[in-house]
Amino acid sequence: MGTHGLKGQFKVQPLTDFMSRFQKGAEVTLKGKLYTVETCSTHKGRPLMKLVGIDDISVAEKLQWEFLEAPDDRPELAEDEFLVEDLIGLMAYDENGVQLGEVDDVLDSPAHEILVIGEIMVPFIEEFILEIDFDSETIKLNLLPGMRPGEETA
Repeated sequence: MGTHGLKGQFKVQPLTDFMSRFQKGAEVTLKGKLYTVETCSTHKGRPLMKLVGIDDISVAEKLQWEFLEAPDDRPELAEDEFLVEDLIGLMAYDENGVQLGEVDDVLDSPAHEILVIGEIMVPFIEEFILEIDFDSETIKLNLLPGMRPGEETA
C-alpha cells in the first residue's frame, strides 16, 4: 500500500482477483486493526481506497507498505472456478500417472502462477495442466523433458 493525496487515501496492489473485497462497507484488517472501507475507486488500474478513521496523509504514511487483509471468507465461485490456495496440497501426477508429490506452493509471477512441487516448478498454463480433480485431490501435469530435477533436456 502507498499513500495518495492528503486525506488518507491508499493505493493498493491487490493480491486477489476478487475486487469486491475492497467495496464500500467491506471490512479489512491493517496492522491487526479492523477498518471499514469508506470509499474505493480505481486509479491507474489499481484500487484507491479510503478507510474510516484514517483522515490525513500523516496517519496514512505510517501505514504504507503494510499488508491489507480481507476477512477469511470464501467468495462464491462458479462451478469451474477455484482459488489458487485450493491447489496447495493436491497430489501431482505426470501424464503417465507417475506421482510427483504434493503441490507445496503457488508462486505469483508477472506472466502466470507457478506450481511448486518439491524441486519441480510448473507454469500454471493450459499446456502443462492436463486435469485438476478436487474430488480426488489430484492434478495431472504434462511435463517437458528437463523439468524434473537432474533430468536432461531433449
